[in-house]
Amino acid sequence: MLGAINMLGLAKRTRAKIFHASTSEVYGDPHVHPQPESYWGYVNPKGRRACYDEGKRCAESLFFDYSRQHDLLIKVARIFNTYGPRMHPEDGRVVSNFVIQALRGDPITIYGDGSQTRSFCYVDDLIEGFLRLMHSRDDLQGPVNLGNPTEFTILELAEKVIDITGSASRLEFRPLPSDDPRKRQPDIGLAKTELGWQPKVQLEEGLEKTIEYFDRLLKLSARVSKVDFARSDRRQHAGDRRRAEREDYRLIGDGKCRRRGVRDRRRAADSDPVTAFVAGK
Repeated sequence: MLGAINMLGLAKRTRAKIFHASTSEVYGDPHVHPQPESYWGYVNPKGRRACYDEGKRCAESLFFDYSRQHDLLIKVARIFNTYGPRMHPEDGRVVSNFVIQALRGDPITIYGDGSQTRSFCYVDDLIEGFLRLMHSRDDLQGPVNLGNPTEFTILELAEKVIDITGSASRLEFRPLPSDDPRKRQPDIGLAKTELGWQPKVQLEEGLEKTIEYFDRLLKLSARVSKVDFARSDRRQHAGDRRRAEREDYRLIGDGKCRRRGVRDRRRAADSDPVTAFVAGK
């Protein structure tokens, strides 16, 4: 909320148009399906998800208040589930969770029986929607739903990820968290009419690109981990070498004998295979 207030204040001072990335979570666990922008939502204001849900709802209110009071140009997009390359592997989203688990051969965790639905929009489509909204006429403030209207169950998503990755991962079912939405599907009629926008990338195509990205990321991470281990081992040997040099100073004394002792210690450390491997990288 403080961030939204700060940015609104900046936009007011500079008379800039400002974009708010809201969320489909403002609809809560909806009683209307699919969800149009006119639906006010069904949100538990004190539940486990309330901080995020109500925070976004409050931010929307602030944007429209600034528009009314200060004649500020605003654009509000309600973003539905989005995925694609460059997601963080540990961001906790269902697509990244499933893909990482499948690539590692870990059990794929499904909360509930997997019958709850989501609509997954590929990131390229979403960004195109952002641009069109920002370039739309000034009186189109939003909110505007941006998401893929094709609906899938979570179980279907898990099966698609397993099929594309060729993983041997098994499905592991866990209790459904409280207030987890049972349905999520955008009504994008407004975006179609006003922006001429609708998603083009189907789920299978988007998953293939996303899986390819995470596969590269995991392989790179494995290589980096090996190098990091070698570097750590090398640092340990360097520390041993410095301690040996100090010992040489103490025991051998000054002059040629001391230098010869230091040189011998260095040669011994440099002959270590892990150190040599990293040095040759």
